[in-house]
Amino acid sequence: MTDPHSTRAQVITGLRQLADYLDSHSDVPVSEFGWDLLICAREETDAAGMAEVDRIAAVLGVQVSDCTADGGHYMAIKTFGRITYEAVYIPTRRRAAHRALMSYADCFGTDDTHGDDSPQAA
Repeated sequence: MTDPHSTRAQVITGLRQLADYLDSHSDVPVSEFGWDLLICAREETDAAGMAEVDRIAAVLGVQVSDCTADGGHYMAIKTFGRITYEAVYIPTRRRAAHRALMSYADCFGTDDTHGDDSPQAA
């Protein structure tokens, strides 16, 4: 298993290297909308996943955004200029709904005989 402290140090070093590189190479484009750093809580239960996002939110000093009642995610978000750090937990119910939806993916394809990109039933 990867040492989390080593992984953390590598990510931070990489971010600094990227920032320094972009700072010294003005000809390299950056997104005008910024960049998102997404961290997914991968806990065994909804309670544990939400607790992890709660913990991260407390460290970040932000409120949790709870969209789970509408089938959404549980998130803590903090922005640093145009950079967004987002910790998210996707509830079990939402993951199950996504798997159910994707189980039909093989039932659809494209029918090139129509000359367009609209999906057709297989």
